Amino acid sequence: MASLLINLIFLFSFYPAIAVTGNEIGANVLQTYIVRVQKPEQGTFSTEKDLERWYHSFLPATVSKSSADDHHHSRILYCYKNVMSGFAARLTAEEVKAMEKKKGFISAHVETYLGTHTTNSPKFLGLNQNSGLWKDSNLGKGVIIGVIDSGVKPDHPSFSDEGMPPPPAKWKGKCELEGVTCNNKVIGVRNFLSSIGEPAVDDMGHGTHTASTAAGNFVSGANTFGLANGTAVGMAPLAHLAIYKTGDGKHQEGFQSRIAAAIEAAIQDGVDVISISYGSPPLPFYDDPIASAAFTAVRNGIFVSCAAGNKGPDPSSSTNGAPWILTVGASTTDRSIVASAQLGNHATYDVEILFMLVNFTSMQLPLVYPGGRNSSAAFCLPGSLNNIDVKGKVVVCERDGNMRRNETEYYVKEAGGAAMILISDKFDAYSAILETHVLPAVQVGYATGESIKAYINSTSSPTVAILLRTGNKKSAPEVASLSARGPNKVSPGILKPDIIGPGVSILAAWPSSQENITKTKATFEIADGTSMSCPHLSGIAALLKSTHPDWSPAAIKSAIMTTADIVNLEGKPIINNYNLLPAELFAVGAGHVNPSKANDPGLIYDIQPDDYVPYLCGLNYTDQQLQTIVDHDVQCSKVASIAEAELNYPSFSIKLGSSPQTYNRTIANVGEANSSYTHQIVAPEGVEISVQPNEISFTERNQKVTYSITFTRSQKTSASYAQGYLSWVSTQHTVRSPIAVSFE
Repeated sequence: MASLLINLIFLFSFYPAIAVTGNEIGANVLQTYIVRVQKPEQGTFSTEKDLERWYHSFLPATVSKSSADDHHHSRILYCYKNVMSGFAARLTAEEVKAMEKKKGFISAHVETYLGTHTTNSPKFLGLNQNSGLWKDSNLGKGVIIGVIDSGVKPDHPSFSDEGMPPPPAKWKGKCELEGVTCNNKVIGVRNFLSSIGEPAVDDMGHGTHTASTAAGNFVSGANTFGLANGTAVGMAPLAHLAIYKTGDGKHQEGFQSRIAAAIEAAIQDGVDVISISYGSPPLPFYDDPIASAAFTAVRNGIFVSCAAGNKGPDPSSSTNGAPWILTVGASTTDRSIVASAQLGNHATYDVEILFMLVNFTSMQLPLVYPGGRNSSAAFCLPGSLNNIDVKGKVVVCERDGNMRRNETEYYVKEAGGAAMILISDKFDAYSAILETHVLPAVQVGYATGESIKAYINSTSSPTVAILLRTGNKKSAPEVASLSARGPNKVSPGILKPDIIGPGVSILAAWPSSQENITKTKATFEIADGTSMSCPHLSGIAALLKSTHPDWSPAAIKSAIMTTADIVNLEGKPIINNYNLLPAELFAVGAGHVNPSKANDPGLIYDIQPDDYVPYLCGLNYTDQQLQTIVDHDVQCSKVASIAEAELNYPSFSIKLGSSPQTYNRTIANVGEANSSYTHQIVAPEGVEISVQPNEISFTERNQKVTYSITFTRSQKTSASYAQGYLSWVSTQHTVRSPIAVSFE
């Protein structure tokens, strides 16, 4: 059981760890460095072997010779050809220092460890098998989604190729499996852990879960120990999956070098969409291998979707902030798996389920709060329950932010408890997270917890019955408390996250190795995080790619953002689920994804890869730093650089002082040939907005029109931030752009 607990804790610990530098751990210790060098002149190297020799030339002579003599123990781990000019190698700080003197050397840094950040989602998102976007896209048929994660369980029912066509002719990937073959659903599996002898299949669960969320086939009767029963299916059920294993739960999850190598392979293999449920601390784009590799993917017409991270609700916690990446936050759905706690005095409280057996007794059970003994017992810390009689009782524990919920349960179960009621702290008062659990457990808000403790103190024989029920939550979607927030640390002029999508209580495929207290094995599991919301958007992007094969990655992104919902099922503003207050744009981005509307957006904001160069020059990157991103020579002195807010982005994030600011945007008509739009403005408080022209008209599809928008501070306000919207409205479409204004 202890080993199971450790695995569970790691699995759901999606937060990134910070890598220490070489100087901090010793100059002669081997670490993995990502080394960037100048790109050789075209035609200098005709083969990959030639390129590899070029990279070897940067190594100190003794290292280069030993690597060449012993291929199996080469210091060079990956040679990059497309995503960057450079390589990943095991080096000491002293060896890197020697490399710095060589002509063509640009930079080297120790790679950062990256954290990994269904039956109800499709229906909640309006995806129906015989109508709308699913019908128009033929369920994503012919599109290839590359999932960069912990691998896959290829023989899981979600990856059956029943009804699947063969992969398209452009597919050039490999199937690196032993004992199991790929099929028309999982068309390729590449293993980037091979250097440490790991199998290509998923023994962690995360990769299987995300892959099936993006493109799992239909599986009826899916549930986890009786909960969330229904038909499990991914967002793009007929899309093909290409799996790139970069983490396994044992080797610091996904290293940057592995992920960059996986993106390079995905580009060469011919994928259409890349899904990455990893994130790192916010880094300048030239130091972020995901950002630079994703740029190469986008330049090759590949859509890239990434998780925003799970460090919410802290501000400026969002990762993957490059504008060419779709950055996805997490939301709740309308399915509510809840219960009622009925106390012995007949007081009844709604509670959120962490884990509950379907057949758990509905009888009154003894109730105990061990916190009366000592503070450790209040939090049910290790060993604190040893001398307290909790056997066969429902144990009330307070939330300890340093322990995961299922870890608390483990100690309650170890002491003999029958179930647990977990009391949230004040900050997390309305947020519960479903995880893999070892004990029936529910969570209550702080105020409810105080009432339960008062009842326990009022009687010598307190009891409680926990009654299971399900229902529809009309306040959905809500922003998950764990979902990372903006502002964008690396580029404040780009609003991040871009979008939110389902990421709480998501049921999807599991490697079938996880046992629970039922002593049975679950082939599906419920998980939470932006790791789960990211593949939702990856699958939706695949659907849009199928219906609009001529759309660029930026066009697909624009369609998703400008059609997003900004209200919940009740028609009220989307709220944070930790405080029940309206969520800011730094939490929701453009809003909650609406796949059907995204299929017919009316207008799009398009960006070509070269359009990012003036933007990057505007960030004051050096020519050398810029080259590490775009992978070709650029001289910013010869480029008309632009401010961040001048990029043709579907949202606005500006810093406004006393002087008016004017920006231009260009929109293309992808709707009816003859159409007209007028603008509507919800101005941020303290800001006046004017738009020219007042009306825009089109006479043909793909026609482009440029408008200007001017922001003027109209009055002094004590607020540091305000938000609003600009919408272009026709008889059939509303094209909405969020506006976030920070005051100087």
